[in-house]
Amino acid sequence: MTETDARVDIDELRKLFLFERLDDAQLAKLADSGRMATFAADEDIVRQGDPADCFAVLIEGEIQMISETVSAGTVAMPRVSQPGVYGGATSAYLGDRAPQTYQHTLRATAPSRMFILPARKFAYIVAEWFPMAMHLLDGMLSGGRMQREIIDRRQRLTALGTITAGLTHELNNPAAAAVRAVGELRQLIKNSRLQLAQLAEDGIPPEKLRTLIEAQEACTSKLGRQPQRSPLEISDAEDELGEALEELGVEDAWDLAPALVQAEFSPEDLEKIRGKVGEEHAPAAVRWLAEAVEISQMLSEVGEATERITTLIRSAKQYSQMDRAPFQNVDVHELLDSTLAIFRGKIPPGITVVTDYDRTLPPIPCYAGELNQVWTNLIHNALDAMDDVGTLTVRTAHDEDEAIVEIGDTGHGVPEAILDRIFEPFFTTKSVGEGTGLGLDISYRIVAGRHGGEIKVRSVPGETWFEVRLPLREPVPAA
Repeated sequence: MTETDARVDIDELRKLFLFERLDDAQLAKLADSGRMATFAADEDIVRQGDPADCFAVLIEGEIQMISETVSAGTVAMPRVSQPGVYGGATSAYLGDRAPQTYQHTLRATAPSRMFILPARKFAYIVAEWFPMAMHLLDGMLSGGRMQREIIDRRQRLTALGTITAGLTHELNNPAAAAVRAVGELRQLIKNSRLQLAQLAEDGIPPEKLRTLIEAQEACTSKLGRQPQRSPLEISDAEDELGEALEELGVEDAWDLAPALVQAEFSPEDLEKIRGKVGEEHAPAAVRWLAEAVEISQMLSEVGEATERITTLIRSAKQYSQMDRAPFQNVDVHELLDSTLAIFRGKIPPGITVVTDYDRTLPPIPCYAGELNQVWTNLIHNALDAMDDVGTLTVRTAHDEDEAIVEIGDTGHGVPEAILDRIFEPFFTTKSVGEGTGLGLDISYRIVAGRHGGEIKVRSVPGETWFEVRLPLREPVPAA
């Protein structure tokens, strides 16, 4: 830091939006109370944790606010170059209730010139010149902080409830299928044992029983591998096999035929079984064979259902990032896919989901769990905007040192008159009770504040795109 010896020019202060309403006497007192200082690029103006003894205002240059948090690591705000932006002991007017150390680091990201005002002078000026404003600011600061904490918790719980409902719905289908299949398996296995016992009592020779088991293995190996057939072809095959089974004297022939046809069992195979096990054992042998094939089919259903459950749990785990470090390098496509998987049960049948991924995009350094909250908010808004009919598009791109994620919908769009306000806290276009107006505000804070990125929107009726840009390099921590 280099302090300038020249007197502070009140005309220079007057140009700043922060001081534009002050009269000449006030500007003169302000100028006498502070000093000018210049800072080189990457030099800290104030450092988090140091005694909060000054209030700093940007005259020219570029600065960035950086905070170190216990739970979230380094949080870097976007760089700003607008004269008049400020930092440092911003709450000094609270007196003894103000933080005694800086709550953030203010860093010059380009050669910059700052107006430095001692904290005690700043506190005196606010209390002396704006007593009513000071009390209002005090109340708004404490009340706003409490309100934000309450609504943030409610927003997280609401999002959790939405995701939990979708995940529960998705888990219910494979779980119910597995329970049904297991129930049928119990009866099929019981019947299969009884059929084998009956064949043994009827005196089937051991070598013929082995031939029957080999036939069963051949049939089950074909399950799921047979060429695609039309419903009419399958129906004709079932009719043909059912008639052949009935002629052989097999009970419930028409009930057994579908399972055998699924294993490509034909009347020719039936004749082979009759020739190998004998006429007297053929009906019981074929019945046992059909039930053995059904058991294999039920086991396949249980396997598919449990695999689906495992996949959903894996997606939920990826979505929550509960087994990962808060800050990490991740494939953004995995985050997007896990979020879509969690939403699958909540996407109406009339909405088509399209993904267009740039697979050359490298891993990005990020707080993965928080980015998933951003994708959740944007996808949820897109689904709401389409009224159950339309196309949801998720695509990625690579722009030099930035990753680009775009989420689009074909809904009614955002009116141009409110485009500039949709990221404001508590601003919502939804009906009363349907939204808190914090989803996009939270998304903005995560993207811009936590990742030093950018989020913006473009919209016309029938086409809305939210574009998120994230840096591909890690933020520089505060010194």
